[in-house]
Amino acid sequence: MDMVTMNIIELAMVAICREMGVNVQKTAYSTIFSEAEDYSCALASPEGEMIAVAEYCPAQIGGVPLLVRSMVKEISISNIKPGDVIVHNDPYRGGLHTPEHTMFKPIFVDDELMGFAVCIGHFVEVGGMVPGGFPGEATEIFHEGLRVPPVKIIKAGKDVPEVWKLLLANVRTPRGNYGDLRAMISAVDLGESRLADLIKKYGKDTFRTTITDLMDYSESRMRAEISSIPDGRYEFEDVLEDDGIEDKEYTIKVTAFVQGDEVVIDYTGSSPQAKGPINATLGVAYSASFNAMLHVTDESIPKNSGCFRPIRVIAPAGTIMNVNYPGSEVGGNTETHPLIVACILGAFSKASPTRVMASEGTTHGCFVFGGWDEDNDQPFGAFDFSYVGYGGRHNADGNDATDSINGNCGNTPTEVFETMFPWMVEEYALRQDSGGAGEHRGGLSISKTMLCTGGDMLISQMTNKHKKQAWGLFKGKDGISGATLYKAKDGSEWQTISQAFGKVSPSKYSNVPVKPGDRISVKAPGGGGYGDPNQRNRSSVVEDVIEEFISADKAKDDYGYEESWIDEYGDTSGLCGKGITK
Repeated sequence: MDMVTMNIIELAMVAICREMGVNVQKTAYSTIFSEAEDYSCALASPEGEMIAVAEYCPAQIGGVPLLVRSMVKEISISNIKPGDVIVHNDPYRGGLHTPEHTMFKPIFVDDELMGFAVCIGHFVEVGGMVPGGFPGEATEIFHEGLRVPPVKIIKAGKDVPEVWKLLLANVRTPRGNYGDLRAMISAVDLGESRLADLIKKYGKDTFRTTITDLMDYSESRMRAEISSIPDGRYEFEDVLEDDGIEDKEYTIKVTAFVQGDEVVIDYTGSSPQAKGPINATLGVAYSASFNAMLHVTDESIPKNSGCFRPIRVIAPAGTIMNVNYPGSEVGGNTETHPLIVACILGAFSKASPTRVMASEGTTHGCFVFGGWDEDNDQPFGAFDFSYVGYGGRHNADGNDATDSINGNCGNTPTEVFETMFPWMVEEYALRQDSGGAGEHRGGLSISKTMLCTGGDMLISQMTNKHKKQAWGLFKGKDGISGATLYKAKDGSEWQTISQAFGKVSPSKYSNVPVKPGDRISVKAPGGGGYGDPNQRNRSSVVEDVIEEFISADKAKDDYGYEESWIDEYGDTSGLCGKGITK
């Protein structure tokens, strides 16, 4: 291998992918793109192998190879021409879930196809039974919105009007969708131009050889990492608390077989597919498996299809790990995916405890809403994330208020949220005591209380862990469950959505009416603790109490805290909030 050229080309391609993402963020209409950055940008070979990707949404990174391969299977290479752009969102053709649309643009150099520029992003509005794309009570794919098989939205550089009309006629917010589609097209246009220039600079033969070397290098690095994990069979399981339709649990069972420099992730024994929308597609099963392996191995391994070669996935059809048509699946990528990753980390905790963390909140807390914007005389729809606590690790507390492990999505500032949508945010805070106790504490989640200030709207939600908790590791305690509470304008008490509206699930529901003056409070689950709480440094306990991360009563119960500890272990100099530890 020519390591110098390989590194230059690899980093140049990653830079191209990052620039594609910035292009989406700066030109999109919706806050899920412009603020949360819920998208990924990648480059792929003509055969459908991912050759480079930027650090955006982990759930989408592992899904790119299957998406490209499914696209070229339906639109043959001979029918792909310069200037074409192909759109695809079908979960049953390699997609992850209905809201995520993917754009592909072929990259030709001297009339030879050299690869594809790829942009995959989460659209807020996709039609279906609820505004915002997350019907918590969907029972079939047709409830979830428009399915788009691989079709050309642009042919030879010119729009295909019939496809544009079809896409925009089936959504509630055609203006917003139009802007987001154009943002993604501009990203793949940029990717095509930049990569073509790079290939011309180094020559097609050098480029092809380098890409082969790069994927082989990533494979060898991943094999070396897997080889450092002791051989064995490692099992773990966790449950989704319900599916929005039936009040029962659904088990995700993971068995990881490590042998030499390969690993098999087997989901045999997981529950049969659910009636409600928590089922994972095959793309999600693959992506979640790859996501977990990237978290327990060296982060400097180049991210491409090569590093996935030593990882095999078994996901039996007809289970919540590989839904059969026409089962509903929209929550599989937001709720089931992070729980899959947590199960794999739980399994590997028995082999390599320093590589993993305790369970994070394992939900994006997908809170979606829509209605009519009276001020601008147009419909609106939106998706709002709820940030969880991460699990404690062998050497650190869990991260606070972080998007779930498969998202990596940013916070929408309150000023933007209130400007764009008819809500007033009355509270946006870390949830005191939400992280599980441990030698290393679980991360704190968020609490967000909103007052409806506009016209009538409908809210829906797809979340988890309102009945269950994020588990701790090695005597670490569980985190606190999440909750979504409702208070009517004239009401005096907060109620769960189940109590107020008779829904089967308090965490997965569709089309709850909210009127001006009503309030909603969304509370995300906290992360689990790592290690025996009795081993936690007393100065860290004192700092948590001073900073109000944990209450004095909770500190007493979990750590034996006494007020005298402040004098012995604390410092009231005010250098860190209300205090700083010695």
